[in-house]
Amino acid sequence: MNSGAGIEGKYRLLLVEDDAVIAGEIKLHLEKWGYEVRCVEDFGNVLAEFAACSPHLVLMDIGLPFFNGYYWCAQIRQISQVPVIFVSSAGDNMNIVMAVNMGGDDFVAKPFEPEVLSAKVQAMLRRTYAFRGQTNVMEWGGLILNLTDASLLVEGQKLDLTKNEFRILQLLFENAGRTVSRESIMKRLWDNDCFVDDNTLTVNMTRLRKKLEAAGAGPLIHTKKGIGYLIGE
Repeated sequence: MNSGAGIEGKYRLLLVEDDAVIAGEIKLHLEKWGYEVRCVEDFGNVLAEFAACSPHLVLMDIGLPFFNGYYWCAQIRQISQVPVIFVSSAGDNMNIVMAVNMGGDDFVAKPFEPEVLSAKVQAMLRRTYAFRGQTNVMEWGGLILNLTDASLLVEGQKLDLTKNEFRILQLLFENAGRTVSRESIMKRLWDNDCFVDDNTLTVNMTRLRKKLEAAGAGPLIHTKKGIGYLIGE
């Protein structure tokens, strides 16, 4: 096998492993194969780190602080079909069956040879991305915007968005921390050659804000008077 400087180099992996020593060893080994490996730091909010990383594959331990790997796999499955490989010392049949039932794609029992893990990762990535694009989500402040079905995940609850609501949020997420002008939002929502009353945007924004606040996601959108809107300060 080569060092993975070729096709493997484009892939991002998210490692959900709370043992720092094991996580360090796995990360070091997989980086030698050219993968970009990110280790989860906040085990109370794995889903937000998943969305921020936008990985091509997840390596998931079962025994974790706060919630176990089964829980987080199920949460990921609400927003993405990205492959999940469980890596755990709990390698009995019951746990393997549970891992598959919760949406896992493969299982590697600890202890394992590093070469076995990298071979499984390589095979899973090639099998997956020969026909499927990468995960398609955006994250800000623990809120996850799903670009595939135009929904927002708020504290684990799925909030369906209208076409305009989705386009507004997508533009604000893309520019998180920066003010987006009213003109830019209107261009995203409506064709340039179509005259739209400026008040129409205000109405759309008011409805979206009320919807977000009712779902527990507000106040999310801030107004910069005479300029536009932003999320984050």
